Amino acid sequence: MKRLFPFLMLLAMMGFTIGENKKVTIWMIGDSTMSIKDPQAFPETGWGMPFAGFWNQTVEVENRAKNGRSTQSFLDEGLWVPVREHLKEGDYVLIQFGHNDEVPTKKTATSPEVFRANLERYISETKSKKAIPIVLSSVARRKFDSTGMPVDTHREYAAISKEVAEQSGVLFIDMNKESLALLQELGPEGSFFLFNHLAAGEHPNYPEGKKDDTHFNELGARRMAELVLVAIRKSDLALKDRILKPAIKN
Repeated sequence: MKRLFPFLMLLAMMGFTIGENKKVTIWMIGDSTMSIKDPQAFPETGWGMPFAGFWNQTVEVENRAKNGRSTQSFLDEGLWVPVREHLKEGDYVLIQFGHNDEVPTKKTATSPEVFRANLERYISETKSKKAIPIVLSSVARRKFDSTGMPVDTHREYAAISKEVAEQSGVLFIDMNKESLALLQELGPEGSFFLFNHLAAGEHPNYPEGKKDDTHFNELGARRMAELVLVAIRKSDLALKDRILKPAIKN
């Protein structure tokens, strides 16, 4: 038995190493605040773009978020099916909707009840493939009241996202709360530099300028991605061990 013990320990260590090095895919589904942008839209940047660069070689990021989509239109347009069908055991699915669900005047709008049911469907179908869902509330819009405090425009749908995640026993990242805190820290002036604001003639993609308090520029997208990474690093998910570690300089 004593001779077998070192061999068994070696097998256990090998199993741990293989599991740690097994490639996984992080799938991202959501709206324009997360999505990959066409060159014609730059410097508008979805936070999923810089997010993809923070992982080691064992992780592949598949950003399937699309501009203007809600939980329902993402389903109706068949965008969820190829994600679901390609999921494998140990993959992760980041689910972030709300911007296009909560505005009643949009064609993509969903009632709170439908929003809840759709989130539950994404979670259930992800789990059925032995993949791991992560629910995120929407990132905040840059809107301040007369006292200089950021306005919470996502309150109801962010609360639903949290409730569904907690009831389903999956990680919830409160990006609404975290991004509001960042906006409060920076204030109306400082937060200006996170969003896609351009003067006329400043960028060839926007010759007449742009004032957008919903979508990020490259800096803003990176700050949002960092907030997500901090939450993952604080979680119990094994995924946190795959975050790229900075090179140690001699």
